[in-house]
Amino acid sequence: MFDVYLVRPESAFTSCPNVQGISEYCGVLLEVEWGENCHEHQAERLVPVYHKTKLTGLQSFLRGKFASWASNVSCVREIWKSFKEIIFESVDRFVPREILRKNPYREYYKKEVKRLKMKVRRVYNKRKLGQRYQVELKRLSKELLAAKKPA
Repeated sequence: MFDVYLVRPESAFTSCPNVQGISEYCGVLLEVEWGENCHEHQAERLVPVYHKTKLTGLQSFLRGKFASWASNVSCVREIWKSFKEIIFESVDRFVPREILRKNPYREYYKKEVKRLKMKVRRVYNKRKLGQRYQVELKRLSKELLAAKKPA
């Protein structure tokens, strides 16, 4: 019994030895040399925002279309086709869309850096409330810079 893993086409196999396992099971060690960094950048795209749907307009639109859709009963394929057209048209009309943009954070922003950044923002907004918050802001800012430096 073998485990199979997919490998990118730019990679080159270095070696592929079999290793004896327990009873009839064998393992395969696959050494691969990677050609390049395989990080893909996120592209901007339009994404429907379903929780902001205009429900009253959608309901009245579907009620109006249902009468014409129900009267044109002929075969299942045509019914399904007209039903899909009605649904796609209603989504286009009544469901707003927003642009999904690239991640604003750099690759080196790990969980710790994001957490520190949020803490700095909170303390920065409270800095006028007293000396204690100003001292905390300086401390957190230094901590944030130290966390960014290794990257």
